[in-house]
Amino acid sequence: MQEGQTRKTSSLSILAIAGVEPYQEKPGEEYMNVAQLTHFKKILEAWRNQLRDEVDRTVSHMQDEAANFPDPVDRAAQEEEFSLELRNRDRERKLIKKIEKR
Repeated sequence: MQEGQTRKTSSLSILAIAGVEPYQEKPGEEYMNVAQLTHFKKILEAWRNQLRDEVDRTVSHMQDEAANFPDPVDRAAQEEEFSLELRNRDRERKLIKKIEKR
């Protein structure tokens, strides 16, 4: 399978998960018309909802996994894991702001 096909399949599967069908361009259609804008708004809203769900999962995961390990190595490993998760959620928070700004 070629790289271009992989990307297309990946994009299509993401759209399918989000419940959005790929846009079917019509002949002679004006670029970024109302139908296209509506389609992309649906994609952005689905993406925003997925990001928010991930934030909720992270919060509950961190609350469930929070423990005061007596071993410094275990504690450091947990803190590093939480740090990475929080960094990812911060990126997603910024992305959500950009999506909502549209």
